[in-house]
Amino acid sequence: MKNNPITRRESLKKICKISGGILIAGSMPLSFTSNLLNAAVTPDKWIVDGLGQTVGYSVRELTRKVFETAGGMNRFISKGDVVVIKPNISWAREPSLAATTNPEVLEAVIELCQEAGAQKVRIADNTIHDAQRCFSITGAGQVAQKTGADIVHPRSSMMKDMNLHGHRLDVWQVFTPLVEADKVINLPVAKVHGLSGLTLGMKNWIGGVGGRRSALHQDIHQTIVDLAQFFKPQITLIDATRIMVSNGPSGGSPSDVKVVNRLILSQDPVAADARGALLFDKKPEDIGFIRLGDKWGLGTMNLDKVKQLSVVL
Repeated sequence: MKNNPITRRESLKKICKISGGILIAGSMPLSFTSNLLNAAVTPDKWIVDGLGQTVGYSVRELTRKVFETAGGMNRFISKGDVVVIKPNISWAREPSLAATTNPEVLEAVIELCQEAGAQKVRIADNTIHDAQRCFSITGAGQVAQKTGADIVHPRSSMMKDMNLHGHRLDVWQVFTPLVEADKVINLPVAKVHGLSGLTLGMKNWIGGVGGRRSALHQDIHQTIVDLAQFFKPQITLIDATRIMVSNGPSGGSPSDVKVVNRLILSQDPVAADARGALLFDKKPEDIGFIRLGDKWGLGTMNLDKVKQLSVVL
């Protein structure tokens, strides 16, 4: 490790120069409502749960409706912002295999950021498989070409030692585009995972760091929470259009995939993951990182305390 790691505050002063509705009580979703949040609910205690129910529904339109229900993308992104979107594109897998974020969702989020006046939108992930192959096979590269967003290819020069101030992690290499942006959107895919049980929003930040990432799997639940409390995205949108229900996190077979047609949006990363856990018939409190996220004040896993909004398309 370097002797003088840069801090998050110092890194945030830089401008990135890289080119390159929720269902708890019932089994059926509430009808679409465009009402925002009532005054009794704090801004970080809400979830929008989107369901594509009609045959041939549009992922793009569902994504737009989910953000519309939350008050619109301009509630989160301001004119002139440099926005970095952090999908999960770690594996060189085709989108249908649910190992990576659905490119249709990614494209819709980029468009919404651009319409909100973002100066630049970038796609960044420190992939596990070769980055070029991942961008190509997952469809992220094609989305970037179509929308004009930048693809950030991870390089060692982009990894800087920073103090995470975690309960387990202190100084670690951080993928700097994620902290140099004005706004960051977390865009994970929902999957099972052999060590952590599930990979949802908070675990997606393992793709936001460098270094010896295999060491992060020791005490993995605390590691996940340490990373999540460091990055603190503007918003989390969990892609559950297709979820991986076996052989996660990489999968590789259509039999590992279940089509769910869901999107989960929240500013509370713990609540978002708690809702995501229900898609796998898991209790939020039974997932270690969700329980720890609640314990350390990163958010709430008690969904009864969350304003629940629903979109059906």
